[in-house]
Amino acid sequence: MKADRKETMRYLGYRGQEADPQTVRLIEEAAKELEGGSSPKSIYREYDCKVLGELVKIGGLEIQSRNLAVNLKGCERAVLLAATIGRTADFLIRKYSITNMAKAAVVQAAGAACIESYVDEVEEEIRKNARNRGLYLRPRFSPGYGDFALEHQRDLFQMLECSKRIGLTLTEGNLMMPSKSVTAVIGLTVLERESCQMETCSLCAKTDCEFRQEGVDL
Repeated sequence: MKADRKETMRYLGYRGQEADPQTVRLIEEAAKELEGGSSPKSIYREYDCKVLGELVKIGGLEIQSRNLAVNLKGCERAVLLAATIGRTADFLIRKYSITNMAKAAVVQAAGAACIESYVDEVEEEIRKNARNRGLYLRPRFSPGYGDFALEHQRDLFQMLECSKRIGLTLTEGNLMMPSKSVTAVIGLTVLERESCQMETCSLCAKTDCEFRQEGVDL
């Protein structure tokens, strides 16, 4: 897991422009604190998958979502994933919100870069396992994207035993604690041309991709 400096700057709103020396220093400090103090954990499980129109069935779970159905079209297997970098980011954000608001904002951005980096690592592990079976990964898709209702967080939590396995909890509004955490569905397809090889949509120039995820900063 790494707090990618470029991704941190992107989360801070820097696009095609240089950060000032003070911001660069804060990014470096926040990255080192998060990389040294975080405790990444993950859990994932694979299930049978069926897509019937806009209804998606994953194991015993049924999800009504056109966007997810498009993402999983043709997939007979799917992986449910949950990952977190732990409580360090939340602790530092609270701490610096009192003493240094600028640094609190940088920690927020660096934490988002950290969880993205960690989920990419876990996804690569899933990808290698899938390739050994002649399968390829669709882009991961999370509750809250498009019409994939956020309420399905609770279903994923139950199926993955998130609280027991990796210490994740849900608020009444279905937000995860620790906040720098991710749940996602990843379809497995037999067709390599229908898989995605990009680490993240933000790095991809294919703006007309039907799987593209916009506005999903963590």
